Amino acid sequence: MELRHLRYFIAVAELRSVRAASEQLHVTQPAISRQIQDLEEAVGAALFERTPRGLTLTPAGRAYLSEARDILARVDGANRLARRIASGVEGHLRIGFVENAAWSGIVSHALSAFEQTAPNVALELTPMNTPEQLDALAAGRLDGGFCYRVGAMPEGIGSVHVLDQNVVLAVPEAWPHGNAGPVAAHELAGKPFIAFPRRVYPAYYDRLLSACAERGLTLDIRQEASTETAILSLVSAGMGAAIVNAANLDRPPPRVRFVQLLDLSVPLPLDFCFVTQQVNPALARFVQLLE
Repeated sequence: MELRHLRYFIAVAELRSVRAASEQLHVTQPAISRQIQDLEEAVGAALFERTPRGLTLTPAGRAYLSEARDILARVDGANRLARRIASGVEGHLRIGFVENAAWSGIVSHALSAFEQTAPNVALELTPMNTPEQLDALAAGRLDGGFCYRVGAMPEGIGSVHVLDQNVVLAVPEAWPHGNAGPVAAHELAGKPFIAFPRRVYPAYYDRLLSACAERGLTLDIRQEASTETAILSLVSAGMGAAIVNAANLDRPPPRVRFVQLLDLSVPLPLDFCFVTQQVNPALARFVQLLE
């Protein structure tokens, strides 16, 4: 049995005439009659009663008509859904992001714009640091992610550059540095610092400490915390200073002052990263929007 059998049957049932169905479908009358006979043989029941005045549905035919309409409606719906998914306007998209990258600017604007252009794509957003995102991409748990790229991307990972960030000094409000304007790195020698453990992001950790050393500053790390939110909480508590992503300027925590560094720069390029062999059409649509 094929879908055309159902379409021919519905047309004949609604028009009560093989001739009228032939004209509507642009199919010859013998072909329609043969398909109806094949359908009845496949069903194992007579669907039409043939009378001098035309065709009328048998009780079995009336029941079959209702089911046939439902089947075709579901097939048509499945076709529309498949086309929408293939065009990237429907489906599911799993995106990771470094939390402070999404507070304002292009990331939030991109997510908002995508939701407006593809409202039927379910966005699953998960805050993760960059190494966690890259691992999740490789394992197929994410479709894409906003990552701070330090060093080369792993093989098979493509990216779209989004924006450039840098670092800023965060100090407790009570420290004099908070009111003295920009500072040079060497002026911070001997001050207690808070940082993240090296295992969180080894490439960035090494680059940060190397940049500090080049400017005559060896960080005296007294406390460690895994996220910048936790680091800034410790700064707020007066436990030390921290060199953090300048994106935090958009959401300054209480009792923390941000101070520009005169001679210390650690570029933090934010990219949208994704597996190049990914076949999710919604991802392709999102990448196109970013580009």
